[in-house]
Order: sequence, then structure tokens, then C-alpha cells
Amino acid sequence: MATEHLSPLDLAFWRIESAAHPMHLGALAVFEAAGQDVPGPDRAAAPTDPAVRAAALLTARCSAVPGLRRRIHDVLLPVGAAAWSSDADFDPARHVFLVRTPDPEAAAGPLMARPLDRGRPPWEAHVLAGPDPRSFAVLFKFHHALADGLGALALAAMLFDEGPPLRGPARPAPAARPAAGPALRSLPGMLAARVQDVGQALEIGASVARAGLPLGVPAALTAAPARTGTRAVAGLALDLDDVNRIRKVAGGTVNDVLIALVAGALRRWLLGRGDPAPEGPGPRALIPVSRRRPGGAARGGNRLSGYLLRLPLAEPDPLLRLDRVRLGMDRNKEAGPARGAGAVALLADHVHPLGHRLGGPLVAQAARMLFDILVTSVPLPGFTFSLGGSRVREVYPLAPLARGHSLAVAVSTYKDTVHYGLVADAAAVPDLADLAEALRAELDELVREVS
Repeated sequence: MATEHLSPLDLAFWRIESAAHPMHLGALAVFEAAGQDVPGPDRAAAPTDPAVRAAALLTARCSAVPGLRRRIHDVLLPVGAAAWSSDADFDPARHVFLVRTPDPEAAAGPLMARPLDRGRPPWEAHVLAGPDPRSFAVLFKFHHALADGLGALALAAMLFDEGPPLRGPARPAPAARPAAGPALRSLPGMLAARVQDVGQALEIGASVARAGLPLGVPAALTAAPARTGTRAVAGLALDLDDVNRIRKVAGGTVNDVLIALVAGALRRWLLGRGDPAPEGPGPRALIPVSRRRPGGAARGGNRLSGYLLRLPLAEPDPLLRLDRVRLGMDRNKEAGPARGAGAVALLADHVHPLGHRLGGPLVAQAARMLFDILVTSVPLPGFTFSLGGSRVREVYPLAPLARGHSLAVAVSTYKDTVHYGLVADAAAVPDLADLAEALRAELDELVREVS
């Protein structure tokens, strides 16, 4: 069997990780606990405690998911590369945990701060059982080298009860080695493609240089290295109908409105804590863009590019803020996800594996120079997830926090509800709950403006 090496971008995520800045993404799924009537073949051995039942099902099912049994190991050639291999000693008990806690949301922060074991398949599931027996939560953690948001969703979906088909990550077939004759005949085309790749890299690099000035970035969005290592998590659920009402009147897309809500909430939060009024062009938001084909199989690893957008925090009018976000996103879309300062992920393809290994720490430290805040969207399917008969009521996506950043924002839409997941440096942002409430207040104000 051919060795399956990590792609350049997956390898970059693997190499830039540090103990204080783990590179896993997550999702906090809140369940409405079912009674003792468990459907299907799991009925006979099902524990009566819904949280215990959920942990038992996750433990039993994860062994049957090949993508969850794979670990990463270094290889001799190419120098600096890493590859996937099946973990012969895979033990579900090392990946699925039952945690009794008075506050599942508060418990998610310390769990997100803890790096995954790099010697094992890089994922975990923590069943968080709170004091209310009618509900529990599960915190899923997947290393970014294992999957992007869509890939992580596909892996997690394989652990839930049977539902509409959702294709999971598949191992790509090894590329066939071309014959010498066709390869020689295609040499001019290969050289042209290589020149085009170099041109693209230079264009992205020039865009990064032009956008690299940190103008109008509030101090609250930066975290000194000495204050990193702890995490706080907050979630907020908003009515999708309200978001659509704003979109229909003000124009743009749902995503434009969701990003504008972040900009307005940041402004509201900063003023509420007594910080100076925002000035300048605003912080640079990195907005990941999936490069997966619509309707294609959700393969493992990462297929990402991105847009870079200045968040207009200095603009006091909420509708004008939304209009500036819409115009900025329109410019990004017109240029496309393969160029511009947000496409820095594509530069990973032009780095030798040894460069990733030696330069990973330097790249991690440079994140603060490339962007100021991550704002990412994870699309969820329209059907209802369940586990052991317990239905998922809320899903809060959680993004990794880069070195020098104090905040990362992720958003998803599930069951006609928008779920914001906020991850922050707990020392730099001790008032994360206030930011969550600022998001709600910003939505209310925009609804009033368009009513």
C-alpha cells in the first residue's frame, strides 16, 4: 500500500502547533436527553443515564470509523514530511471521556486549551454531564491536520445515529505514475503550470505585504505571549429568521450579515468595557473559504483558502457597517479565493516538507502579522443529529486560537438557529460573556433598523 503523506497544508497545521497554542478545532453539541426508549440494536444494552449511554455509544462506534483510527508519524523521505498510518493499538478509552461538571460550557474552555496527544489518532470526544439530567453536551476535538470544518463534521456524523447519508472522509487513491513518453510530451505544460504557481505565490505574497499593516486593531484583540495558554468558551444562539429579515431589506448574503454582527458586537463590546472608540480601517478578519467541490465527497484533511476583510469597527451606523462588509466581501469574491492576502493557506503548497518542519514555529509566531481575528463559518446539514435517541439541540463550532490572538469566532446554522462559538484567551478576554451578549444586542439593533 502506498504511503499517504500529509498534504502541505495539513503538514503546516501539524508543525505550527505548540503546547500553548493547540491546533485543534472543536464543536460543542448540546443534547436534549432521550428517555430509556433507545431505537435499534442498541436498546438491550443501553444504560439508563443518557450521558453514560452517549459515552458508551461513542466508545463502541468510533472503532468502526477508519478515519478515527489513523495517527500521524514522521517519515524519513521526503525529509521533514509526515504520513498517516493505522494505529494498531487503538483504544477508544483514550479518546472518549465522561466528565461530570456543574457547567458544561465552562468545562469546555480548559478542555479546548489542552493539546491532543500527538502519538495517538488526533481527536477526542468529551461527554459533559451537567446537573440537569434532561440534557448533556459533547465536546468534539479534531486536530486541524486531520480535517477542516467540513471534514470534521463528516467524521463526527459517523458516530451519530443513522440519518440521511452524509459522505465521510475518504482516503484518496494513490496517483498512478505516468509513463515516460506522455510525461515528456507534457513537459512544456508542466513548466507553464509551475510558472503559473510561482506567479500565484508572488501575487499572494504581495497582497499580504499590502494588507499587513495592523491599522485600527484594538488592544483587546491581541494577547501577549506570557498571557496565553488558557481558554474561555462562550456560545450564543440567535434566530435565523431575524438574520434573513435583515438580509432581505439591507441586501447581501446571510454570511455578510453574520460577519457584520461580529463587527458591530466588537465595537459595542469595546465601548462597553471603556476602551477607546475604534479608529482606522479596522482589524483584519481572516475568513476561511472551502475549496471542496459542491456535492463532492468530503475527503479528509484540509481544502481551504481564505478572504481577508477589514472589519469596519469605526463606523457607528449598523447599516453602513453591513454595507461596508458586503462591499468588501463582494471584492473578495470577484478576485476569487486563489489570490489576495486571505489566500495565505495556498502558500503551504510551495514549501518543502523540511521547510514546514523547521519553519513551523516561525510561521506560528507570524500569525499576528497576517491577520487579527478568525471569523469562520461551518455549514451544517438540514437534518437533526441524534445519539442514542437523544437529539442535538444546539451546535457551537469552536476554532483554534493563533499565537498573539485573543479571540476566534466560528458560526454555524442548525435547525433555523444561528450558533456563534467564541474561543478566547481567558487572561486577555476575561469578559467573553459580555461579547456574546453584545452579539445579541447588535442583532436586535439591526432588526429595529430594518423594521
